[in-house]
Amino acid sequence: MTRSARSSRVAIIGGGPAGLMAAEVLSQAGVAVELYDAMPSVGRKFLLAGVGGMNITHAEDFATFVGRYRERADVLRPLLEAFGPDALRQWIHGLGIDTFVGSSGRVFPTDMKAAPLLRAWLRRLRDGGVHIHTRHRWLGWNERGQLRIAGPDGEHLLDADATLLALGGGSWARLGSDGAWVPLLQARGVSVAPLRPANCGFEVHVWSDHLQQKFAGAPLKTVSLALPGEAPRKGEFVLTATGIEGSLVYALSAEIRERINRQGDATVLLDLLPDRSQTQIASALAKPRGSQSMAKHLHRQLKLDGVKAALLRELTDTATFQDTAALAAAIKALPLRLVRARPLDEAISSAGGVPFEELDAQLMLKRLPGVFCAGEMLDWEAPTGGYLLTACFASGRAAAAGMLRWLRDH
Repeated sequence: MTRSARSSRVAIIGGGPAGLMAAEVLSQAGVAVELYDAMPSVGRKFLLAGVGGMNITHAEDFATFVGRYRERADVLRPLLEAFGPDALRQWIHGLGIDTFVGSSGRVFPTDMKAAPLLRAWLRRLRDGGVHIHTRHRWLGWNERGQLRIAGPDGEHLLDADATLLALGGGSWARLGSDGAWVPLLQARGVSVAPLRPANCGFEVHVWSDHLQQKFAGAPLKTVSLALPGEAPRKGEFVLTATGIEGSLVYALSAEIRERINRQGDATVLLDLLPDRSQTQIASALAKPRGSQSMAKHLHRQLKLDGVKAALLRELTDTATFQDTAALAAAIKALPLRLVRARPLDEAISSAGGVPFEELDAQLMLKRLPGVFCAGEMLDWEAPTGGYLLTACFASGRAAAAGMLRWLRDH
């Protein structure tokens, strides 16, 4: 590192995984780092992601892992090659936190919690000289190009040799990801793809009062979902008062959202009994049921009851429900029409943001030399399962490397 870079001062706006990772890389290179976050503490969304188990990354093979980023796989591949799942696990171990691989391939800290990891990380950052300023909101730039920062004592101006924006997407505004940065960049001529819900629930046109009142919040376990013409995915999701949500839905949410945008709705096919063939189901239903109702027959022959039986009845007409062959087909491919995504602020993450076309290879904005971007505010998306966090960490490190090159050259 050159003498001038060591004497540089950089500003990082945003205290999530991308911003904190960049702060670590820069401070270890001897750069003075001032990190600002609008919330009372940093890493709030990171901590929320750890509720119920901190899924930090995924242990599947690298080619499959990169493919989870869909149309942005090619641009993210070099970032993930530089700091991917294995490197992230080693980094966590360096904080004194052990990890393990779950049965699904997801990677967790041994204690399943985010808070100990974040505490150890912040201790290392502060020991490394990173100055963290909470309750400080970035307001853009003044006419001289200085950063405008509003804190508890009013607004002040900051001259920085380089700036990293790591402001998150547009979901969970109460945790700081409110998308307020969009007009600030647009005012400087930077194009921003509209923020859209990702890893989100979807609404149906309307549920019956019976289904809504009795089964809203009920989980559908060991089922599969598929978009017509695509391979089904097995897992579970939850019936809500307005539609469906949960991990299985999130895995398909990008394609569901885009189909709704293109054609006004999207139909998914629900397999209520993925471990049984349609022939097996039809054979079981064809057995004599005597005076038993079809509902009792379903329970007795297929153990299909509760929310699954209620949803089957909701989405089939009377003729289908009384025809064993037609009913078997419906059980294996129950069409569920979805009409809209739930609001952006409810989504786990957001799509849209700063397109990679607005950035150079170092993640610097072409229109704003010395200003870099990282994390979820970039225009990419990924399913849950550790992919979101891994790319945020990787992009933070990549942006920091770009900032070091910029400081060295300028």
